[in-house]
Amino acid sequence: DVQLVETGGAEVQPGGSLRLSCAASGFRLAVYDMSWLRHTPDKGLEWVSAVDRNDGMRLYADSVKGRFTISTDNTKNTLYLQMNFLKSEDAARYYCAADARFWPPRKNMTWTDFTYWGQGTQVSVSS
Repeated sequence: DVQLVETGGAEVQPGGSLRLSCAASGFRLAVYDMSWLRHTPDKGLEWVSAVDRNDGMRLYADSVKGRFTISTDNTKNTLYLQMNFLKSEDAARYYCAADARFWPPRKNMTWTDFTYWGQGTQVSVSS
């Protein structure tokens, strides 16, 4: 059965760092384009980053470019999101998702734009 399980969310201070993990099971990670998205009640769902299944190209939303890094470990079948220089506006529930309906991802994607989702992990940024 296909599963995506996010871990690593925590409360951090502004300027801090955090690494999120997404453990995939039931499929080889490399067969799908993989994305990180985040959700807040106020802003809704926002696409954050993605990695292409074919060439490994990394894509980022303008709001996180230069601060976040997406990566994969195919041996562990795990997707990562390294988050540095965290800001208060980064606080959200972060999700990994697989198999986008279209490529490249857009900023305003919806839940139905992906085939598989994890349960999410909460990131809080506060002083």
